[in-house]
Amino acid sequence: MSDEDLELAAPSHLRKRTDVNRYVFWVLIDLNRSVLVAGFAFVVFCSFMLLGVLESTSLRAMMTSGDMVETVFSGLVGAIITSTTLVVSINQLVLSQEIGSLGTQRERMDSTMDFYQNTDELFGTVTPASPVELTRKLIETCEERAVTLRETVAGNDDEQLRERVDLYVEDLVDNAETAYDDLEDADFGTFTVVSPALDFNYAKKMFDIRRLGEDHEESLSDDERTAFREMLEAVTMYGPVREYIKVLYIQWALVKLSRAILYASIPALIVAGGMVLFTEPNTLPGTFLGFDNMLWLVSAAFAVSVVPFLVFTAYILRLATLAKQTLTVGPLILS
Repeated sequence: MSDEDLELAAPSHLRKRTDVNRYVFWVLIDLNRSVLVAGFAFVVFCSFMLLGVLESTSLRAMMTSGDMVETVFSGLVGAIITSTTLVVSINQLVLSQEIGSLGTQRERMDSTMDFYQNTDELFGTVTPASPVELTRKLIETCEERAVTLRETVAGNDDEQLRERVDLYVEDLVDNAETAYDDLEDADFGTFTVVSPALDFNYAKKMFDIRRLGEDHEESLSDDERTAFREMLEAVTMYGPVREYIKVLYIQWALVKLSRAILYASIPALIVAGGMVLFTEPNTLPGTFLGFDNMLWLVSAAFAVSVVPFLVFTAYILRLATLAKQTLTVGPLILS
């Protein structure tokens, strides 16, 4: 099998097509954001506890000679209030996409319905309204046309063409089956819809079908050329749909991020303000599990106070990774 034939096959999962470590990729993309925030907060708490233990002078003694704890939490109060301004900016960014005149909204509707007419013709039926079902239907159509392409070229005298088309179809069907499994029980608003949409490697399939058609142009009949064009049409239609679903998910995620930061800011502000106003060197005397209660208190309070920033970090890590992996539309392969 030639190098070009080997290139027709590719891993069915996005993670395997990148150089990112599987565990790092899982944290960036697949891990539940609430769990990731809790993990970040735990790391912050443990880090403060460790630093407090390693410090030769106890935290309570340092509080007696200075106001460093009050200074730190005073700064956090200002930072938390500033983060609410960031939330407002994010909401404005999301809402600005929906604000427009009646004419603008009509143009958006006309463009959408034009595209749906194209997909109606592609499917031979009404286009599904659910993002999950639309994604599934597009992948099914690509799979059906790939099988039709293989059957069409089965009688061609060019043995290399038949072998390469077989390899192309096998790779596409395997990729499709992986996407079907991932789409089971997927709900829009969660990453379970976007993840299989990313796994289906339509860009490479566009490039490969165009290359196959060009390499074997002289040996193709009219019916075979038609099958190649229909195959290309199906995978090409997948690109804008995936991008549209991705954009909708990003808007949805930004709204969830805004709400999560606002929810986290209230307890964080209360805790940080309480540490400034009510914490003194003689607060909570004694020890617990061998550690000064003051160290427990300050470490826990700091972890809670930085939760809004941790929420922002957790969501942006996923959105930035998603944007990096979907920078282009079409047969341009970045990874």
